Amino acid sequence: MTRFWQVLGSIVLVFILLFPLTAYAASSSGVTSSRIEGSLKGKDFSGQSLIAQEFTSVNLEKANFSNADLRGGVFNGASLHDVNMHGVDFSEGIAYLSDFKGADLSDAIFTNAMMLRSVFDGADVTNADFTNAVLDKPEIKKLCVNASGTNSKTGVSTRESLGCK
Repeated sequence: MTRFWQVLGSIVLVFILLFPLTAYAASSSGVTSSRIEGSLKGKDFSGQSLIAQEFTSVNLEKANFSNADLRGGVFNGASLHDVNMHGVDFSEGIAYLSDFKGADLSDAIFTNAMMLRSVFDGADVTNADFTNAVLDKPEIKKLCVNASGTNSKTGVSTRESLGCK
C-alpha cells in the first residue's frame, strides 16, 4: 500500500511541474466594490453616517466630510486634495494610494486605520488621533513637523499617537 501512495504522489508532482496552475494577481480595486467612482469635487458629506462606505478611484477634491462617521470606510486611489475631514471618525478605515494634500484632518480619529501608500503633504493634523494607525514612515515624519494638540473625543496627544520624537 505504501508503494501505491509513492507512485500516486510522484504522478501528481510530475503533473504539477508539467502543467502548473495559472496564478492571477488582483489589484486592490479588484477586491473592493466601489461605492462611487468618478468625481465628487466639493460634495458635502458633513455629519453623515458613511460607515464602511467605499470610495475607489474618485476625485473628492474640496469635499466636506466634517464630523462624518467613516468608521471602517475605504479610500482606494482617491484624490482628497483640500478635503475637510475635521472631526471625522475614520477608525478601522483603509486609505490606500490616496492623496490627502492640503487636507484638514484636525480633531479627526484615525485609530487602527491602515493608511499605507497615501500622502499627506500640507495636511493639518492638529488634535488628530492616529493611535495604532499604520502609515508609511516618511509620511509620519512629515506629519510630525506640525503635529500638535490633543483630540477632543479621545484625549490622546497627536504627537504621541503618531510616535513623534
